[in-house]
Amino acid sequence: MKKLILLAALSASSASFAHSQTDSSHLQFSSDDCKVNFQNDVRITPDELLITKNNDQGKLRITETGTVFINGEQITLSTDQQYAVMSYADELRGKLPQVANIALEGIKIAGVALDEVAAAFELKEFGSLSSLLEEVQVEVSDTFYQQGAFVMGEKTFNDFGNNFEQQFEERIESAVEGAMMESIGSILMAVGSQMMSSGGDMEKFEQRMENMGQQIEEKVEMQARNIELQAHELCDQFAVIAKTEDQLQQQIPALSGYQLFTLKQH
Repeated sequence: MKKLILLAALSASSASFAHSQTDSSHLQFSSDDCKVNFQNDVRITPDELLITKNNDQGKLRITETGTVFINGEQITLSTDQQYAVMSYADELRGKLPQVANIALEGIKIAGVALDEVAAAFELKEFGSLSSLLEEVQVEVSDTFYQQGAFVMGEKTFNDFGNNFEQQFEERIESAVEGAMMESIGSILMAVGSQMMSSGGDMEKFEQRMENMGQQIEEKVEMQARNIELQAHELCDQFAVIAKTEDQLQQQIPALSGYQLFTLKQH
């Protein structure tokens, strides 16, 4: 995320923000960053939860009332077993969509960074970047929400975090570069105004730019750290679900092979 700030600010002054070239904020959703491995595919609607084995050789359906079907055949459950299944389904409904929520929050943080830089240099042209952010937001939403259902699969879980961040940053950086070229006149005027207010003192000007950069960076980093913390906490919650799935399979052996999470072996 810092790269986004640096790209805009460094184009205006080579001295500004030079101390913060390292990017430390990541959307950590891949199994490399979690204590669990994700497997199989899941589709969640208000009426049911459908888990499909990744080889498409079996389907587990859990209705909103806790009734379980495997490949279309209803499984007989005791009252305790049915309650355990309903609790498990509710846990998935509450936790899995948070992956999408965290990704969408990350896009909002990028918008904050752009707005701060645009306001600092009075760059109206940066407003056009909001359409790109909206486009990326739609793409993320469409990845997880399809035809009225929340969907997530093994490939999505393992690849989304790293691929999304790389592609997102490349697209944003390219768009910012284009906006900077279009705004060069406004940038030079803003820099000139900043220098005049510094009395022509280059050292004072550089310090003002440095302070401005630190303020923007601190504001964005605080939000980015919060997102990263949420991602770590979510991975920990997935580890808890993995243990719940193990217990559920012991209670109901027919569910074996339909778990979404497995704990990593260390």
